[in-house]
Order: sequence, then C-alpha cells, then structure tokens
Amino acid sequence: MEKICLSCGETLVGRSDKKFCNDSCRNNYHHQQNSEEINFIRSINNILRKNRAILSQRNPEGKARVKRSTLDKSGFNFKYFTHTYTTKEGRVYYFVYDQGYVQVEGEYLTLVQNHEI
Repeated sequence: MEKICLSCGETLVGRSDKKFCNDSCRNNYHHQQNSEEINFIRSINNILRKNRAILSQRNPEGKARVKRSTLDKSGFNFKYFTHTYTTKEGRVYYFVYDQGYVQVEGEYLTLVQNHEI
C-alpha cells in the first residue's frame, strides 16, 4: 500500500509511519489546520487589548468617572471583558485584565484598577 504526504500528495519513501515528505510539508499542514482557530483567538485578543488600552488611557490615576458614550466613541467594545467581580451589595464590576468599570448613575461609569493582579 502506497502512502502519500498529507500536505502535497507526493509518494512517501522511508519509515512506515511517515506522514509528510519533509519539514516544510509538515509545517504547512499544521498551519492550515490551526489557522482558523488561531485567527479567531487573535481577533478576540486584539479587542481585549484595545479595550484595556482605552480604559487605561481614561483612568491614569486608578479611579475615574466617565460617560459611557466617551468609551463608545473611543471604540470600546462592551461585549468583551476578561472577568467580573460582584460586591456584597450586588454591584457588578467588569474587568479587562486589571482595568475595570462599573455602571453608576445614569450614563456614567466609574473606572477602577485592580492592583492585586
């Protein structure tokens, strides 16, 4: 039974368990298999990185108050955050790594920084 390279389709010569004709074919095959998943993860990480940069820029002192529309105009995506923290009173803080925010009165948000991370 003739074995063929999983990447290029060439006939394989050598070991019986060989799957690729060379390192280039092996690398190309694995890159194609993982590229969709890697691109998905990369795009989410880019959104999180941008969100953190916006919060950090608006919160240089570690605590600040801003309008939600200000973050919207900066390109902040409220759908993406890394974790939440709920206080005993039931307030939910949304964090992007060490930078976070909580909804306060009306359209205002309080920005905070978690120094424990």
